[in-house]
Amino acid sequence: MSDQKRSGVEVTKENSRHLRGGLVDQLSKDTEKFDDGEKNLIKFHGSYQQEDRDARKSRRGEGLGKFHIFMVRCKIPGGKMTADQYLGMDALANKYANGTIRFTSRQSIQFHGIVKKDLKTHIRGINDTLLTTFGACGDVNRNVMACPAPQPGPRAEIQVHADAIAAHLTPRTQAYHEIWLDGKPQPESGNEFEPIYGKVYLPRKFKIGLGLPEDNCVDVFAQDLGFLAYVEGGHVAGYDVFVGGGMGKTHGNARTFPFLGKAMCYVEAARVVEMSEAVVKLFRDHGDRGDRKRARIKYVVHDWGVDKFREVLATYAGPLTSPRGLTVSGFDLHLGAHPMGDGRWWYGVSVENGRVKDEGTRRMRSGLRAVVERFKPEVRLTPMQDVLLCGLSTAQLAEVQRMLDEYGVPRPETISPARQHSMACPAIPTCGLAISESERVLPAIIDELDAKMKELGLDREVLGVRATGCPNGCVRPYQSDIGIVGRSGEKYVLFVGGSVRGDRLNYELRDLTPRGEIVKTLEPLLRRFKEQRQPNESFGDFCARIGEESARAT
Repeated sequence: MSDQKRSGVEVTKENSRHLRGGLVDQLSKDTEKFDDGEKNLIKFHGSYQQEDRDARKSRRGEGLGKFHIFMVRCKIPGGKMTADQYLGMDALANKYANGTIRFTSRQSIQFHGIVKKDLKTHIRGINDTLLTTFGACGDVNRNVMACPAPQPGPRAEIQVHADAIAAHLTPRTQAYHEIWLDGKPQPESGNEFEPIYGKVYLPRKFKIGLGLPEDNCVDVFAQDLGFLAYVEGGHVAGYDVFVGGGMGKTHGNARTFPFLGKAMCYVEAARVVEMSEAVVKLFRDHGDRGDRKRARIKYVVHDWGVDKFREVLATYAGPLTSPRGLTVSGFDLHLGAHPMGDGRWWYGVSVENGRVKDEGTRRMRSGLRAVVERFKPEVRLTPMQDVLLCGLSTAQLAEVQRMLDEYGVPRPETISPARQHSMACPAIPTCGLAISESERVLPAIIDELDAKMKELGLDREVLGVRATGCPNGCVRPYQSDIGIVGRSGEKYVLFVGGSVRGDRLNYELRDLTPRGEIVKTLEPLLRRFKEQRQPNESFGDFCARIGEESARAT
């Protein structure tokens, strides 16, 4: 592909000497930000250059430019950490970031508000705990998701497979170690061989998740590559392979859209890493490197169709076995107390929008720190931005609950289903793509929604609500019962008709909905749901059944 047909990011990657570029030189300079090329390269190393948008107005008044800050993201396959690793992350949040930890919808941790002069020290601090940021962002395979529940059998095996995939798809370049960990530069380092990614890596990001039919907590169908486990005799025998999931779209661009992964084949468990490599290589060779808005693998699947995709995939993976036709039937938050099967327990803590902070009487960050320091549980992050404290004895479980009560951390059973099943992206003030608020306004929207649900006698209904500040879909809003997507300032696109199971896309109910009218807009539909629902029918299922035209006319 000629330079004229490639995006500028592609040229930057090709000339980067396997992700080095001028990062070492620019890190040494007393500047607040990186140049544009290096700004793109640091994504591969786990960081985004951002702006504190809250400070924009005051700085303009003082004649100052943007206040540049950085987000740093860890790569934590399946969200699994030791107690010491978690405590290390907690310490770094105060030392270099904004004093909060952000659990992500891909089972990872983000830090916000880091300044450039602290970036290297912060990333090195993460590596000192034996975690990494390498490959958490950028045009490579990102964090591999897996059901976090710490139980023997299929879930434990899925975790092993997730770890193996993550390790195998990690780029081979030594650039990360040279730049951030002061590793010795390799001779001819710019000519390293990347056997999977090649010189220019992937056309866009790539996301993988492994789940179970009875518990699609990882949203298998939203992944670029989703593995749905086939369990036989209490063990994972293999997986149905789904390709092409992805949530991102662009307002006003009909050529971009959310898409659910399509069933391509079945693969034995022993070949799951091999199949992952095959799909990644196909994407490497056939993804769009000219238009980054259409560069995800979902557009290859959509444009080719399933039959052609299978035909081409077979040239990378060998003969394909037909999928077993697995479907999903459930979804689990994993909150509260659960037996691990070996006499120990895990306790799942609901973390609103994944933001671990102390605010008023709710001292979530201090409470989690105190519990982890005292009992040293294994820590697992969930795809719903929550946290599981694992390996507790019966006595420890009771004490953990008591301690969290003391710190004002609400027990899961005291939180409404809508709040439990809600997620928001960070959006303003840190994300440069955000059009509207998300994390900072969703709690108030849920307050209003809860009040309306209680008024209607629907307050115990499971209702998934996901909000984003832009249409890129970071918390998968196009699959939820209710999706709230930033459109313009304080106006949003409102979607309904998805499912917490993650097996169906929702549809647009109303465009340009003022934030203050979101619940008011939903109220007639909620009333109709109460009156006309079928037995055990969820709100999302109801909206899907009556269809777009009928819902909009309500």
